[in-house]
Amino acid sequence: MQVTVEPRENFTILHLRGEFDTFYCALLQKEVDSLIASGVTRITLNLRLVKFINSTALGAIIKASKVLSSKGGKLVVSRPSVFCKDIMEKVGLDRVVPMFDSDEAAGAALLADRSTGSRAKATSELEDDTTVLFAPTDGKRVDHFIPESVRTTLSNPQPGQSSGNWRGIGRMLALDTEGLRFTWNGGNSGLTPFEMGQMLSLGTDLTVKFRLPLLKKGHCEAVVTVSEVEERPDGVKLATTFTELEPETLAAVKQYAADMAFLKKELRSATEKR
Repeated sequence: MQVTVEPRENFTILHLRGEFDTFYCALLQKEVDSLIASGVTRITLNLRLVKFINSTALGAIIKASKVLSSKGGKLVVSRPSVFCKDIMEKVGLDRVVPMFDSDEAAGAALLADRSTGSRAKATSELEDDTTVLFAPTDGKRVDHFIPESVRTTLSNPQPGQSSGNWRGIGRMLALDTEGLRFTWNGGNSGLTPFEMGQMLSLGTDLTVKFRLPLLKKGHCEAVVTVSEVEERPDGVKLATTFTELEPETLAAVKQYAADMAFLKKELRSATEKR
């Protein structure tokens, strides 16, 4: 990662470029300490060219924010890449370090010493990292509950899938080494919440694909068994338990759980002192 310092009249922009991971945390802290030593305590991190950031790097941003606040200053983020914006919002870091869609807006907030900021609006959308693609392992359940007109047209085609390979699209709520929780609103299936619950009843085995937002790894795959089903007005909420999980995927899930625990601890510490 490269860091370029751009002094402005009453604040400074640190332009970060590349992949911001554990190795570069010390570099960010060094730049912040150097600016503080020179009397600069109002800083914006421009993350436009940061395409990947991990949990330790997010922790370094929280640490830098704490240090600047203790000096009477402030840290904000400007022009975050889609990846950075998505991750920061998912873990709640934007509640501590506000995000803005331009350097000028970030600077104005720094000078006005605002406590909150407007979030950047992404100009393009990537696949949502909370997406869970799923299907019963028993194809007969799909044939029974999903109309043929829907089964033969994927609502969200994936590379390498045939048009008849139906997949439901859920939204992840929680993930740990035991399993995952997600919701499903039925998509274009036309099913009622009751019918969704019947299709995904207790004990049903599902093949699932999901992403781990803080890791570069693409889709993770697993087989899960439905352990809880809750009908809602707009769909169903499911709890599932892993029954088949590759060692590499299990290691990635463990790392994700550890990352989330670390970030929650850091965020709790930061918000309690605000």
